[in-house]
Amino acid sequence: MIKRLKTFITQLVAGANVVTVVLMVLVGFSDRVNPTEHPLLSTFGMAFPVLLLLNMLFLFFWLLFSWRKAWIPIAGFLFAYVPITIYLPLNLSESVPDGAIKLLSYNVCSYGGNFKYENGFKTVCDYIASEAPDIVCVQEDVDTWRHYTFREYEKIGLTYNDTVEIVNTRKSQNSIGIHTRFPIVRRDRIAYTSEVNGSAAWWLKVGDDTLIVVNNHFESCHLNPRDRQQYRQIIRGELSGDSARAESKLLLVKLAEANAKRAPQIRAVLDYVQAHKGYPVLVCGDFNDSPISYSRHAMAQQLTDCYVATGRGVGLSYNQKAFSLRIDHLFCSQDVQPYNCKINGEMDASDHNPLVCWLKIRPKP
Repeated sequence: MIKRLKTFITQLVAGANVVTVVLMVLVGFSDRVNPTEHPLLSTFGMAFPVLLLLNMLFLFFWLLFSWRKAWIPIAGFLFAYVPITIYLPLNLSESVPDGAIKLLSYNVCSYGGNFKYENGFKTVCDYIASEAPDIVCVQEDVDTWRHYTFREYEKIGLTYNDTVEIVNTRKSQNSIGIHTRFPIVRRDRIAYTSEVNGSAAWWLKVGDDTLIVVNNHFESCHLNPRDRQQYRQIIRGELSGDSARAESKLLLVKLAEANAKRAPQIRAVLDYVQAHKGYPVLVCGDFNDSPISYSRHAMAQQLTDCYVATGRGVGLSYNQKAFSLRIDHLFCSQDVQPYNCKINGEMDASDHNPLVCWLKIRPKP
């Protein structure tokens, strides 16, 4: 009787593990789904870390109780190798060559994302000064005293400053800006449909090269405080079954709608990059989308994902509880070599963590 029960439980767990593996692989490659055609399916990539963790727990279970069945989760890891390396890259640190450019991308939440600091702008500015970057791309670069901020950036060696105002109404404000040691020779606004988000390209004179830096704040998910609170309650199991299902459906709809709006924005930026092929290009910013997403996948089809190529670990750039994800990204063209891309999880002056990377423009053949 006990032996039969053990066999039944083993078969039940094995079946659950197989289902988890199949779902993990399908979800891992859901970044190929175009949100404009299948909005809801495009949201499934957010479940990848949960399924990855479950498969890891299954591996520990088999190693403890029936090691011969450990092949099931191991096979899952092999089949999902590509999305695993995207979500959790494990690159070794490299020596940064002379002449490399240090770029910092940061959504500063209007310099007031973490209200424990009395002067959010000074906290951000002091941090940037300590990093000593050559280029700083800022999302939500909003203030009512821009000339002051430009002067403060100039004091830390970022001589050239420019900000594009996306929206400025009673309900919302948003801007994207660049602060750099290199002269700005041109600025293009990249046109696409959005009420509060946007992208712009700055052409910088870097030695004998012209470097195009595209700073982006792609479509937000527009989750209000109530949505976020309801999601946390779902995660903690504090809602009844019916309420949890209703709230989950509402959240999925909002995420799907944002994905559908974001996809053509990504295409607009890629069209701009393609139109200026031949120049070294950097594309960075707040994508509002996870590593397993159409946004990242589409961009990586044409450009190098600097974090996947040179970073280590999950790299959580959005730091709000229950919403921790890597939604800030950096890409470069083939004529740029990235080094040691990282997310600074210790800088808490915003609801985002800054992304830092070193980049070297390859010599022309």
